[in-house]
Amino acid sequence: MRLEKPPLRTVANQDGAAILNSHSGQITTLNTTAGYIWQALERGDSADEIAADLARENGEDLSVVTQDVAAFLTELEGGQLWSSC
Repeated sequence: MRLEKPPLRTVANQDGAAILNSHSGQITTLNTTAGYIWQALERGDSADEIAADLARENGEDLSVVTQDVAAFLTELEGGQLWSSC
């Protein structure tokens, strides 16, 4: 798993994150959970680690959270913000 950084600029806080693609000028905003996932990806955490942490912290079913994290990563990839390559 690889987080594509250039040409991305990120600002993240407890309320979520904003990602600026400096080449296209596009800004993507993320809610709190998506911002948490983004920051975990920047740290190098795997999708499985992220899902396990979220499930544990929120008392949710791991299989559901794993599917949700995978769907979000697919959205990031579609927006050219993240690549699994």
